[in-house]
Amino acid sequence: MENGDFLDLLKDRGQLIPPPVVSGQTTIEEAEGTTILALCYADGVLIAGDRRATMGNTVVYDRADKVLCIDDEVVMGLSGSPAIAYEIARMLEISFQYYRRSQLQVLSLEGKLRSLSRLLRENLSLAMQGIGAVVPILAAYDPEADQGRIYFYDLLGAQFESADFCTTGSGSPGIRGALYYLNRWGERPLAQMDEDAALTLVLKMLETAAEYDTATGGYRASARVFPQVMRIAADGITTVDEERLEQIYQADLQGGD
Repeated sequence: MENGDFLDLLKDRGQLIPPPVVSGQTTIEEAEGTTILALCYADGVLIAGDRRATMGNTVVYDRADKVLCIDDEVVMGLSGSPAIAYEIARMLEISFQYYRRSQLQVLSLEGKLRSLSRLLRENLSLAMQGIGAVVPILAAYDPEADQGRIYFYDLLGAQFESADFCTTGSGSPGIRGALYYLNRWGERPLAQMDEDAALTLVLKMLETAAEYDTATGGYRASARVFPQVMRIAADGITTVDEERLEQIYQADLQGGD
């Protein structure tokens, strides 16, 4: 394999997300996760997700990781089936590493976006059967344009860029409308917010989603369950620590159980 494409290498060996066929009479209850939110602010992009994983109307886990760092430039937020989403994230990470080591250069942002599209298309058979669906958001810092970027995908792997913000998951419809309103008629557009204001807004939106969507987990002070929030900026990718999140909840959101 001379082109440095790890996904081609897996496909040649028959190991690229095989498309199993599930009988229509078989019922598979899988864990699912929501809600993911990303927005552009003055210094880059914030991408965040709640921590709840559900199975039907049962909460199976309240500390699920839904925002994953893929490499030094790309973060992926995952909604849908954690089992398939984690596998896609793992394959993306290995694919980017394989390209860098075999070609002695970093894969372009466009190449990374196409890799995710391809993996989603490979997963289509499972998504069409009602299991294994993954609807991700990918956030990255584009060094050539010197700005953060947000991309979202459909089940077929079609890729779209969002200029201001993006949401996905079952808790997303309500907060999408709120973000549109604030971005258009608020005191200032989202892209002009400093980090403190943008971070406070992200946490407020996730709490709003949790209030109206049972599949989205909210802040729990006694258990110290916080959302995951990552920052993508010119100086790299960092995770917003829990101490800072707790300060914002106590000061601005009046958090509680």
